[in-house]
Amino acid sequence: MKPNIQSQIFQQIKLRLANQDSIGNALSELLHISPDAVYRRYRNETPLTATEIQKLCQHFDISFDKLASVGNGKVLFDYPPLNTYDFSLESYLEGIRERFTYLKSLSNPSMLLAINNVQFFQLLNFPQLVRFRLYFWAKTHLQIQDYALEKFKHEKTSDRAFELGRDILQLYNQIPSTEIFDPELMRGFMRQIFYYYKAHLFEDPSYALFLCDRALLMVQHLHDQASVGKKFIYGTQAPAEGNMFNMYVNETINAETTFLYETNESKGLFISHNIMNYLHTSDELYVSDTMKILDKQLANSSLISVVNEKERNSYFYDLEKMIRSFRARIESDLMME
Repeated sequence: MKPNIQSQIFQQIKLRLANQDSIGNALSELLHISPDAVYRRYRNETPLTATEIQKLCQHFDISFDKLASVGNGKVLFDYPPLNTYDFSLESYLEGIRERFTYLKSLSNPSMLLAINNVQFFQLLNFPQLVRFRLYFWAKTHLQIQDYALEKFKHEKTSDRAFELGRDILQLYNQIPSTEIFDPELMRGFMRQIFYYYKAHLFEDPSYALFLCDRALLMVQHLHDQASVGKKFIYGTQAPAEGNMFNMYVNETINAETTFLYETNESKGLFISHNIMNYLHTSDELYVSDTMKILDKQLANSSLISVVNEKERNSYFYDLEKMIRSFRARIESDLMME
């Protein structure tokens, strides 16, 4: 590796450590080498290996593509490969919590989201909905063999999954966010519930009604948060300070779910990929271009949190009406059996 790139990596690490720990101590454990070996790399006496570069960039969220100047029109993304999932709720949530914990540790973090179909973090208020969505992804979209002969059944969320979901929710709530929704929110999710019902893929067909009721509660809770402009966990009260939530409605459609974050130290974004997976980059030009697009999308959207009560109520009325329509179709069909 070129010495200047190696030096820049260590400069980025020093910035992120912010004098909380020495380079030698912090990296010896991560790289499984001695502090002396770390300092030889720090002084460019020993080049970093490819594996060491990968570990450092992932751990400290450093954009190697930016340092290496991969060229105009080329962007490097990282993502969690499918072979790293065991498709348990716990495994899926652990990776998300790790990302959020790091983001929260930086200075003045904020988020700008464009939501397509499902607001996953809000879904965490109701773990049963998250569990169904992950199951649908594994069985129907990815056709994981272990799920081939199974039907979806009611199971109590494990204590570990509940704890992870609550941790993610608390981190998400504490970071100020501006979020753009569209009229299609939850429609695709409701179609997935209806599809499983009609395909006889629920062990207990009436469980589809339970999921519909949870979806209604989620939308109503989102409405409550928009009314006060603050995020808070279902069943609790909005805090007096912090947890800022700016909710906008785009009357056309959000083509994809985009999560752009900004801190004093860095900027980056996540893009939904393969239904529930995601791509991540901190490429400066790509992030800047995406921010310009989202800013224009914001300008064409209506703010409905705190203000514009009429428009806010109308938006949520239509969402609830759509969910109740799916529920009524299932309930009517069940009564005929």
